[in-house]
Amino acid sequence: MVYGKNNWRKIEQGEENGYLFTNGLGGFSSLSMIGSNARNDHALLIAALQAPSRRYHLITNIHACVEIGEERWSFASQRYLQENISEISEINEIGGIKECIYNKNGFRYLQCFAMEFLPEWQYHIEDVDVIQTVWMRQGENTLIVQYEVRSGRSGCLSLTPWMQFVPKGERLSKQQKFEIEKNRICSNGISLYYQTNGEVVAQETEFLEGWYYEKDRWDGRDFIGCTAKNHRVLCRFSPGMQVFYLVYSLEKLDLIDCNWVLAEKEKEIQRQKKLVELAGFKNPAAQVLVRSANQFLTWRESTKSQSIIAGYPFFGDWGRDTMVAMIGCTLSTKQYSSARSILRTFLAYCRRGLMPNMFPEDGTEPIYNTVDASLLFFEVFYRYYLATSDQELLKEAWPVLFDIIEWYKKGTDFQIGMDTDGLITAGGGFDQLTWMDVRIGEILPTPRHGKPVEVNAYWYNALCIMAELSDLVGTGERNYFEEMAEKVKVHFLELFWDQKRGYLRDVVSKTAESKADWQIRCNQIWTLTLSYSMLNREQAKSVIQTVYRHLYTPWGLRSLSPKDQEYHSTYGGTQAERDLAYHQGTVWAYPLGAYYLALLRWEEETEQTISWVKRQLLAIDACLYEGCSGQIAEIYDGECPDTTRGCFAQAWSVGEILRVYEEIERIERMEQIE
Repeated sequence: MVYGKNNWRKIEQGEENGYLFTNGLGGFSSLSMIGSNARNDHALLIAALQAPSRRYHLITNIHACVEIGEERWSFASQRYLQENISEISEINEIGGIKECIYNKNGFRYLQCFAMEFLPEWQYHIEDVDVIQTVWMRQGENTLIVQYEVRSGRSGCLSLTPWMQFVPKGERLSKQQKFEIEKNRICSNGISLYYQTNGEVVAQETEFLEGWYYEKDRWDGRDFIGCTAKNHRVLCRFSPGMQVFYLVYSLEKLDLIDCNWVLAEKEKEIQRQKKLVELAGFKNPAAQVLVRSANQFLTWRESTKSQSIIAGYPFFGDWGRDTMVAMIGCTLSTKQYSSARSILRTFLAYCRRGLMPNMFPEDGTEPIYNTVDASLLFFEVFYRYYLATSDQELLKEAWPVLFDIIEWYKKGTDFQIGMDTDGLITAGGGFDQLTWMDVRIGEILPTPRHGKPVEVNAYWYNALCIMAELSDLVGTGERNYFEEMAEKVKVHFLELFWDQKRGYLRDVVSKTAESKADWQIRCNQIWTLTLSYSMLNREQAKSVIQTVYRHLYTPWGLRSLSPKDQEYHSTYGGTQAERDLAYHQGTVWAYPLGAYYLALLRWEEETEQTISWVKRQLLAIDACLYEGCSGQIAEIYDGECPDTTRGCFAQAWSVGEILRVYEEIERIERMEQIE
């Protein structure tokens, strides 16, 4: 994926896209494609002191400039609200007050930005070319920055690292102390080790306030930052080609050299190539998404197992998000050992029939406020078993799976339990139990207390899966689960299906029927994509058509029909304003995967349907060039979904679209065999 000068005619345009590179611990590196910080959570090095969520913003950026004789060219790009920056770009009105925005416009020398395996910037000035490449070692909080310099003259590449050493999301105080000694920087109780083949020049700590984060401003967050510098690295070059490097790590570094750096670079490229080769996708966009999916896999120190980060840069690893993302991010990519590790963790931490929604970092008990994670677990586990025939894990899982069914049947925490009609009801008060879980003080914009449509689809699916698995484990309980499933199906269709409307009710409210019950939302699409569905083909096609007419966009499904009075067309502003729009029309990328999977499953004209879905997926190809290169964002505006909102990289968005590519290629293989 390559971007050129036409993508950054102005600095604002250059900050529209960026990159993400993670280390498998929750740490990451992320900047805009012109190398600027457009968010407080943009940084060259955010390290996980305890994987995956205790994250610290360490190295904000490295500003490079080329010095030849008296001439000096800065490659740094950054927007500021600071009067001592010499390059005045514009005067804007921010927050009702006129402020001068002073920019460093080094992107003028940027020839291209490429993101295939590693983020790479190519700069050119007169007879000097500089290529900067950035990556992190997997399983370590280690950042490697390589500079290839090709010049016709002698000169110096001067590198100025800007630092923060604060918890992710916080703001650096000018009272914080920074100390530098041989091969180590210390601040805020953290020691960061470094090595370079350049000359390190220590200096007094200098703070620079006024870093301007446009993306945070849009989201109503603190959009002004502060960073510090206390050293420079001078890389003196002569005519020809030279390679320089700068390595920062929380690990003590052995003596390294250029050969080590080049070997690490090749090692990382080969690792990513093997991921693509193992997954076996033919489609180029799917191959990109395979690498993107792997960025979400992380180690969790507290459970000593793997997990999935829900989204970057804001989220940690959550139970529901993990269950939704797992099939695409681990099974579609054939990362079966990772899937097994994650499944075993949730089996171990299941309590009273509930899977954890969040694992705390302080050793306390997990948080279990989710009605759907446990039920989604059945689908993930079943698909894992179909792919691996893992009898050992099936035997280990069976008692827990059976226990979940029994707890849901008799009732468990958060008012979760089976009603007399066999359907699952859940929630009350301020409970936030489904994925539409926003709470603003004492306001729940989408409470959905009662019987949510997707939850009961998951429940029916779980019962059917248990009937099948009971034969495999030899418990002889197939009839028990099949009878429960049949009761659920009968009452589900009575309560949720409306022949006249032609779509499914979103929720059966706990009290009297309300307007919310029949709002057209994307939740009904998941009744069509599970291993077992309660709908017939005619009903399924009607749901698909309703979803397409009201909710479909090329980059995701709206969470509410635009025809609804509660519909919000845009997502932005203060936290409260964003939350009010979050599930009231905002486009979510991950349900789009279910929509396409439903089309592929329920439409009769297979060849025609595949052709149509392929054409529609071309929009996703374009999406991969927007926001975060190679990734799919969490959400987009409902009216015109063309700009990343929320997390710029979301695990379930990537995972669910990967499942679509997998299903297309599976069907095509079957047709070739026939």
